[in-house]
Amino acid sequence: MTNLTLAVDEATLRRARIRAVNDGTSVNAVMRKYLSEYADGDNQWKVARDRFLELAESSTASSGPGGRTWTRDELYER
Repeated sequence: MTNLTLAVDEATLRRARIRAVNDGTSVNAVMRKYLSEYADGDNQWKVARDRFLELAESSTASSGPGGRTWTRDELYER
């Protein structure tokens, strides 16, 4: 792996470090991910799909304790 030196103002770096800690990662890991995504820019649909799947896997949404109790037909019943 190659090292990369960036020039960033202190306030931006401080905010980035705080956000990274809150997200359970590091600024280094975030920059690695963004640089990889930038390099693969023509594959933005893949990046978007991967991010969507990440969010879906971490979601706590559900149909409730009993699960879905209705059918599609019942929803559209008039």
